[in-house]
Amino acid sequence: MKPTALLACTSTWFPASRLAMALTNASFTVDAVCPFRHSLARLRCVRRTYRHYGFFPAASFLDAIKASKPDLIVPCDDVAVRHLHRLYSMTSNSGDAGSIAAMIARSLGSPQNYPVLYRRAEFLQVAKEERIRVPTTQELTQMSDLTGWADAHGYPIVLKADSTSGGEGVRIVHTREEVLRAFKSLSAPPVLARAFKRSLIDEDSSLVARSVFRRGSRLSAQTFIRGREATSTVACWNGSVLAGLHFEVMCKTSSTGHSTVLRLIENAEISAAVEKIVRRLGLSGVNGFDFMIETDTGKPYLIEINPRTTQVAHLPMGSGRDLPAALFSFVTGNPIQEASKVTENEVIALFPQEWKRDSASAYLRTGYHDVPWGEPELIRACVRRRRKQWAFYAEHEGLRVPTPARIPRS
Repeated sequence: MKPTALLACTSTWFPASRLAMALTNASFTVDAVCPFRHSLARLRCVRRTYRHYGFFPAASFLDAIKASKPDLIVPCDDVAVRHLHRLYSMTSNSGDAGSIAAMIARSLGSPQNYPVLYRRAEFLQVAKEERIRVPTTQELTQMSDLTGWADAHGYPIVLKADSTSGGEGVRIVHTREEVLRAFKSLSAPPVLARAFKRSLIDEDSSLVARSVFRRGSRLSAQTFIRGREATSTVACWNGSVLAGLHFEVMCKTSSTGHSTVLRLIENAEISAAVEKIVRRLGLSGVNGFDFMIETDTGKPYLIEINPRTTQVAHLPMGSGRDLPAALFSFVTGNPIQEASKVTENEVIALFPQEWKRDSASAYLRTGYHDVPWGEPELIRACVRRRRKQWAFYAEHEGLRVPTPARIPRS
């Protein structure tokens, strides 16, 4: 009997669908708890989808876990991680539901370390204790903390808000004036219009309560590392890395946004740093890590953890680089059966990310364009979603809607 993987989603983030396909190829049965309009519901490989209700996230996840009875739960966005952690707290001492807590801990790793995953400064302090190279970091409680820290360490500096993702809680500032504006912007509660927009367009209501009850974000400051970005994604179990992918970032949606083009690399220091932090925090499942490789020295600095699947987790890239196969082997106890390497090209143009960034990008031709040709309905859903997003912004912000480009096949 095949083991079941339950994908937990609170947003319509596309990479969850790619991971579902990869887990199916690795011989998992795949279920999903997700918003109503999620592309997962269009995939032939997903056995069953359970509705995620944005205003009742814990109940949605609890019902899905009880019905699916999964062998593995894989969160696909940061909000889903937080809801699963809360559900663990709710069920860890509640009779029969204790099996729910046990499944969450089995899938995500050591529960006592869950709080560290949300607090950027605390996470980097843990990494520093493991002798991992990190930028100088300070948690901030008030404006005077920031201005004093900036004057002492110089500009530019990087401001980050806890419990944010996708670059939306990050600012790179160069002057005292920019520092003051960024502090006010990042620490302020979400604007109600933005919270409702996310609820309507992305089916993600996580910002509504923070907006209504005026809850701001905790901030931290980091020294700026001049260099190029790198990202790692690993499959791990009880603090041991099973398989990993390491990439240099070649192109992004913006300076602090999602990656769209990556180049596969090997870096012994990055691999060692990831293994240390996975062991220290007792992590399980799929986890991502972001680094900066300093220009002058070539030394990598760990800057962030993403305790959930990432955009590249579905890619089989050779021995030791097939995350779904590694997880299947560990869950079942069977010998690992890795998929064929998806490409010999080290440059990966992510779909739809790079296509959305620039439909005429040279990387779509020279790199491996990771289009899921086996799921045409999924491709159509991406195109339709892009059109709807542009229509929304055009109506509310006066933008011109561009004509969608055709997706290149070569």
